[in-house]
Amino acid sequence: MSNDEAFHSQFTATDSIDGIWPFLQNIDWRDPWLAALVAFHVAITMTTLMTRNHTNFQIILFLILLLLVYFSESINEVAATNWMVFSRQQYFDSQGLFMSIVFSVPILINCMILVASWLYQSSQLMMSLKRAQLRQQAKNRQSDEATNDRTVVRPKHE
Repeated sequence: MSNDEAFHSQFTATDSIDGIWPFLQNIDWRDPWLAALVAFHVAITMTTLMTRNHTNFQIILFLILLLLVYFSESINEVAATNWMVFSRQQYFDSQGLFMSIVFSVPILINCMILVASWLYQSSQLMMSLKRAQLRQQAKNRQSDEATNDRTVVRPKHE
């Protein structure tokens, strides 16, 4: 058996998958590590929502989440070789379908929530800035009018 064949024999075939929902229904969600993964996703989502006013923390969280997605292929390979240590079934296929659906998609949804939050905050900031500019312009116009009213131009008598 060549190295390539040995590598691919560690993965589950994805040829028989009909859709995402049947795939998710075939997962044994009572597996402790899957419960921990779901708890992780819930905790990340709660953290994302609760820290909406802490932009610096959210930037760090965003970068960490993107790094997790970036390394999900490597995580999938390690999990495929060591699945017997922590799982009852081999979920880690060579295409990374399980890893993508159960690990990466929820993380990317959290990243989208972060970006949407930042866009909303930016729009609110731009609106308040524009309101302040308009108030300042109105104030300047009023002070200019008041100054012009006090300045009386007297016609010259010849």
